[in-house]
Amino acid sequence: MEALSLDIQPRFNETDGLGHINNTVLPVWFEAAREPVFEIFNPGLDLTNWNLIVAGFTIAFKAPTYYGKTVRVLTSVSRIGNSSFEVLQQSWQGELLTAEAKTTLVHYDYSCEQSRPIPDEIRQRLLPLLRE
Repeated sequence: MEALSLDIQPRFNETDGLGHINNTVLPVWFEAAREPVFEIFNPGLDLTNWNLIVAGFTIAFKAPTYYGKTVRVLTSVSRIGNSSFEVLQQSWQGELLTAEAKTTLVHYDYSCEQSRPIPDEIRQRLLPLLRE
């Protein structure tokens, strides 16, 4: 399994009064870290030809994330179905896991508002990211 990795430097304005990164910020970081997965489905990230939709998202906060320390977001795939797949993401500050999220994405045709099977060529590109 090969996880994708993105390093993020928390910004001061993302910090709450206790010195923690606000809990609304991590989902935004996780979405930014999913960009390479989006590229698999839509090279160039052409919004006029977008073909993914979020079906659900859960996040578990494991420990506070702090301003002033780099955060590494790891992204893998935990399930591949017929038309949907699940992305598993973790945020780490040093050796500390601070949050873990699961996002279900659906291969989607907006013109007819229906899900579509994930093509074999895309499925093959997702397989190296699969973490079982």
